[in-house]
Amino acid sequence: MKIIDLSKPIQYNAGDPKFMKVRIKHKVHKKARLLLRLFGLPSRLFPKGFDGWADDTIKHMGVHSTTHIDAPWHYGPTCEGKPAKTIDEIPLDWCYGEGIVIDMKHKKDYDPITRADIQLYLTKHKLSIQPKMIILIKTGRDEHMGTKRFFTHGTGMSAEATEWLIDQGIKVMGIDQWGWDLPLPYQIKQAKENNDDTLFWEAHLVGTRKEYCHIEQLTNLDALPISGFKVCVFPLKIVGGSAAPARVVAMVEE
Repeated sequence: MKIIDLSKPIQYNAGDPKFMKVRIKHKVHKKARLLLRLFGLPSRLFPKGFDGWADDTIKHMGVHSTTHIDAPWHYGPTCEGKPAKTIDEIPLDWCYGEGIVIDMKHKKDYDPITRADIQLYLTKHKLSIQPKMIILIKTGRDEHMGTKRFFTHGTGMSAEATEWLIDQGIKVMGIDQWGWDLPLPYQIKQAKENNDDTLFWEAHLVGTRKEYCHIEQLTNLDALPISGFKVCVFPLKIVGGSAAPARVVAMVEE
């Protein structure tokens, strides 16, 4: 079995928007030696060849700053008329299943992915969607990771396409660009220019009506076949969280 990493490296990227920049403090081994002395262990009792332990502190990282899975709570406080699930309440059996890659790399920036786009792709490749599958949307925009274009450029899922996937029994779906919808600055610009309150966050807001989760900021989807693999996307168990970073991997039988 081949395991393929679909996760973005967690590191500082100068091109990230200020609100999502990751900052990590790395502590070298010798600092642990000083700490041990504070704990009361004299240096003469340090094991021979012991340089201390390395340690790291995440000084700043939002739960949406890297490859992550959003909980229904992210989209709104209620879903289907009930309190929306937070990330620690997501059933783990949602987070592991058969995967399908839907290739939408041909879609231009700011051109939304429609239900017809997805249905045409499935028909062309003789694929069928089964409940509890994990659907991965490939846009190719992961090439912009670490640059300013990652936040401002891309396609994005329409509300109708998102709702259609949920209606097929899909609980988890993901995309390899900054966000699930069209790029955030573009959404805001269009809403203001058209004076239209239906344009902003339309795909996310499907999650206030129908329960689902989506993964954002995937990468390396080109390394996958279009089907015949499993996906694992277990989130950190952050109590009350709207989302959580996840090490997303695909498992392909060789």
